[in-house]
Amino acid sequence: MSRHTFFCIDAHTCGNPVRVITAGGPLLPNVSMAEKRLIFQREHDWVRQALMFEPRGHDVMSGSILYPSSREDCDIGVLFIEVSGCLPMCGHGTIGTVTAALEAGLVMPRVEGTLAIEAPAGRVAIDYVRSGATVEQVRLYNVASYLHAADIELEVPTLGKLNVDLAYGGNFYVIIEPQAGWAGLDSMAVSEIVRLSPLVRQAAQALLAPVHPLDSRIQGVSHVMWCDKPRNPSAHARNAVFYGDKAIDRSPCGTGSSARMAQMVARNRLKVGDEFIHESIIGTLFDCRVESATQVGAFAGIMPSIAGWAQVIGHNTIFVDERDPLAHGFQLG
Repeated sequence: MSRHTFFCIDAHTCGNPVRVITAGGPLLPNVSMAEKRLIFQREHDWVRQALMFEPRGHDVMSGSILYPSSREDCDIGVLFIEVSGCLPMCGHGTIGTVTAALEAGLVMPRVEGTLAIEAPAGRVAIDYVRSGATVEQVRLYNVASYLHAADIELEVPTLGKLNVDLAYGGNFYVIIEPQAGWAGLDSMAVSEIVRLSPLVRQAAQALLAPVHPLDSRIQGVSHVMWCDKPRNPSAHARNAVFYGDKAIDRSPCGTGSSARMAQMVARNRLKVGDEFIHESIIGTLFDCRVESATQVGAFAGIMPSIAGWAQVIGHNTIFVDERDPLAHGFQLG
């Protein structure tokens, strides 16, 4: 019998949790974070389940594990874990991880105010604003994002026909805007988002089964974004992003905001240089920007940036004891 110990910094980014595992994660070879992700998924996924699922986590839990980067142009490597799996990229997770790592002195930037992380999805440049020991804002320059499929008709059980887009911003998102079959977020209870989103995701995956054009390791519909008009007068749009089996992102969602901007640029509703203030389901905001145009394989895309804040809420030592019948966590059906 053995007991595994994990040292964590718990934080939240605009309301969504980020558990940063600073020590105790599995040792992985000095390969790219993309390869580390595959090894982790194949051999160590019990770590994710133990730290994200109940009783140590919950249905919305999200986190990261810090590693040395295999790239000379990056300061640190980050492996993203959450209830839904081991993600190629996570925007709110990046903001929370960078904030926690900087405030704890776990990363020493070469130039104050900037650093770069190696994520499984690629290199992500970071700007941050620090006041004394506190990080007040993090802006991440996310991976290339693009509209993968437009005007797709889905048949969703109990909901009927939905017209949706599918966009990539580090993960693949079904994007749903108000239409004849769906009146918008104000018409929908949170319980309905949780009930219907897996059906939407399943229908989109069955029809589209997306694969990233430049990296076949990134594939599959993982998130559903329900979009609507903002409530905050300073925002341009509002969303509720569903992930995992029961989770709704409390932040405006970083990779989701990237996918949304890529979709809006493709539909000529945003252009390069435009600011896009995105509002979450709880009213928190990300300050987003279309930085430049790019190409993602055969797809026209954008380089987006996302800015937000995070708050460290505690240091946490977690034990996973093999004698515990629930050592590897559980989820309610």
